[in-house]
Amino acid sequence: MALQKGDKAPDFTLFDSDKKEVSLEDYKGKNVVLLFFPLAFTGVCTTELCNMRDDISSYQSLDAEVLAISVDSLFTLEKYKAEQNLNFPLLADFNRTVCAAYDTQYDDFVLGMKGVAKRSAFVIDKKGLVQYAEVLDNAGELPDFEAVKGTLASLN
Repeated sequence: MALQKGDKAPDFTLFDSDKKEVSLEDYKGKNVVLLFFPLAFTGVCTTELCNMRDDISSYQSLDAEVLAISVDSLFTLEKYKAEQNLNFPLLADFNRTVCAAYDTQYDDFVLGMKGVAKRSAFVIDKKGLVQYAEVLDNAGELPDFEAVKGTLASLN
């Protein structure tokens, strides 16, 4: 079932591209922008994450931390993060447990791939509640980052 505003955000622990465990619980008391993206090294994902990189100060000024999750391996994410000079954690949901918990998976993606993360954006407040949820069926679209920023601004 899709997460709605006011729902408790499912907790998770995943490895980041630096091979460190990261939990949503680590960010309690902070606002979090949680992005799910289909696959590293693809065009729209690179556009999305580089836009986030280039605008990170806007999110920091809104008292938010950014986390991005894909089903890629942490080794792939390590190379991708370095190549794109990304300045926020990339988390590997290789086993697809977090994508399932957030109900943000394609049953069938391109080239027969199953269980790939849908492009999604969630704003989780300091209490761990979902304040914004956008799950896109079309991987070619980008989340509404102005709505994300507006939600963050309303929390401060």
